[in-house]
Amino acid sequence: MPRHAQYAARLAALAVLVTAGAVSSATGQMGAQAIQARVRVFPASGPGVSALKRDAAGRYYILAEPNSAISVYSPEGRLLGQIPGAQSHGARIVYAQDFDLGDSGRVYVADRGANAVKIFSPDGALETTIPIAAPTSVVALPGGEFAVAALHSDYLVNIYNQQGKLVRRFGDPSEASGNARRAAAVALGPGRLYGDSSGHIYFAFANFAVPTIRRYDRYGYASAEMTIPQDSGASQAPDHRWDTVMIEGNGVAPPARPQIRAVGVDPTSQEVWSAIGTELARFDREGNLVATYRAVTRDGAAITPSAILIEQDRILLAANPQGIYEFALPANRAPVSPAQ
Repeated sequence: MPRHAQYAARLAALAVLVTAGAVSSATGQMGAQAIQARVRVFPASGPGVSALKRDAAGRYYILAEPNSAISVYSPEGRLLGQIPGAQSHGARIVYAQDFDLGDSGRVYVADRGANAVKIFSPDGALETTIPIAAPTSVVALPGGEFAVAALHSDYLVNIYNQQGKLVRRFGDPSEASGNARRAAAVALGPGRLYGDSSGHIYFAFANFAVPTIRRYDRYGYASAEMTIPQDSGASQAPDHRWDTVMIEGNGVAPPARPQIRAVGVDPTSQEVWSAIGTELARFDREGNLVATYRAVTRDGAAITPSAILIEQDRILLAANPQGIYEFALPANRAPVSPAQ
């Protein structure tokens, strides 16, 4: 089957999933529940946290401004060191926009300032530098492969092997730009990648009129799509605030578009959490919106999450400028009542 025909067939199959999820979400009204922080964690981490990960040994990795190093903490919250480490022999990170952890303990860094993805060993030594123009996000995959989203790529997702060879790519950037001009879409970027412990790739679109996350497997099959309908109770809440961005090109200014700032996946339930402005949206593993929350500090200040980490019994949310906070993982879904 020709490539364009395969892609059309895949989109047609996905449309069934999207329609089912949108209908189930749009048929109810859902109010955002407030969840309050229990405590601030990793107080040594300043503002500007853009990525927060945990490895199999329970160590935490935090990327924060000025985005030139990744701090490593013990499970108890004690600072252990950083990437690049003492074994890096002068290697540096110019400006990291994202990073991820591989099964082997390697650290994959999207160093946009260096136009490269840099792979560090568990002790912080630089192993490989792979030239990639303007990488914006990276996801480590099984078998030493990794996925990259880049600002000027002809595809949404690019898959490389450990040696830096491009092995496959998928996703049409024209989808990400929607009705916006091509130049405007390139200037903003199509979106950002996130991963989970099962090797899925989640693409959060930057330019869709409705916040949208698409889940792919490592070969490009789209198995679910998560959206928040504009007519949901969440988007109508008086205290709801979309985090929006204006796209301008050739004198045309399309409407502001909601922007997904962070995504986290529950390693046990495979539920997907996303942050849009001050609101957290919770999806089940099939992509249905099941709950919305508003995170606040102990004194009631709203939190706009920039990174999400879901653990067995808690959620860690990073916010700028407040820092990183711990929340109890809500045991029950927010109630969904029929639309009036």
